[in-house]
Amino acid sequence: MALAANLVIAVAKAVGGIFAGSPALLSEAAHSVADSLNEVFLLAALRRSRRPPDARHPFGYGKERFFWSLLAAVGIFVMGGCFSFFQGFEALKGGSEEKFSGYVAGLIVLGVAFVAEGLSLLRAVRQAHRQGGGVGDVQDPALRTVLAEDGTAVLGVTFAAIGMALHMLTGQAVWEGCASMVIGALLVYVAYRLGRDARDQLIGEAADPELTARIRELLRAQPEIDSVEALFTMKTGIDSALVAARIDLVPGMDSEEVEEVAVRIKRSVAEMFPDAGQIFLDVTDRDASDRPPGEAYESPAATGERGGA
Repeated sequence: MALAANLVIAVAKAVGGIFAGSPALLSEAAHSVADSLNEVFLLAALRRSRRPPDARHPFGYGKERFFWSLLAAVGIFVMGGCFSFFQGFEALKGGSEEKFSGYVAGLIVLGVAFVAEGLSLLRAVRQAHRQGGGVGDVQDPALRTVLAEDGTAVLGVTFAAIGMALHMLTGQAVWEGCASMVIGALLVYVAYRLGRDARDQLIGEAADPELTARIRELLRAQPEIDSVEALFTMKTGIDSALVAARIDLVPGMDSEEVEEVAVRIKRSVAEMFPDAGQIFLDVTDRDASDRPPGEAYESPAATGERGGA
């Protein structure tokens, strides 16, 4: 829905901007072109991230969404923000004259764009609420990007309309130039926020701290575990994660008991954290884990039935 709306709006804004000679409207056209390209990226992310794990990517392709969201953020910055700044500078430097018909055409285009972008934004907001959280709690990077784009588009259209109206009333093109600069600054900020979130997820963002604390308490509550030396979590997709723990067991257990305990513990973690597609337990010795700072240690090895053998 967002892609269809942005394609129609981009054409309308571009035609209206050329006809009216409006830098603010042309900036909004660049914004819609960037949004359209980003929606293509996000559709590719949705399709590719659903592929099952294979030998080359044993943890699946869930992070595809994070990668394509990063490309979408770059697109917003380059195609939207930079072009808007360029249009603003040109308007402030040279000024422009418009006919009354140009103003009317531009404002009509912006009115249509406001309605279309608003409907797309409402649709995205409803989808966010259906996923069990508010707009600020959206975990899906594709939906988060659409929300940011549509929200920015509604604000951008408003600024462009204000700039055109002031230009029409005063005859000063500086108002449209300022509107373009404001739109550019808004797009750069949104691109920065989206890019920062995608970066954190790509390099390995931990699961929710509250959930991590609950997993740690669950492990500490097991009578066979003497201590939890380390606990690691990492999101491998919007609905998948990896959990790895280094634990020190009580002394006196044979290999069969260790295996049974590991299987039971991992089942308990899986019940608490259904998104944990991979759970690894590294049975270690507390004394052996007391290494000098900076000394490397082996990655947590898998034991039991979930997460490998």
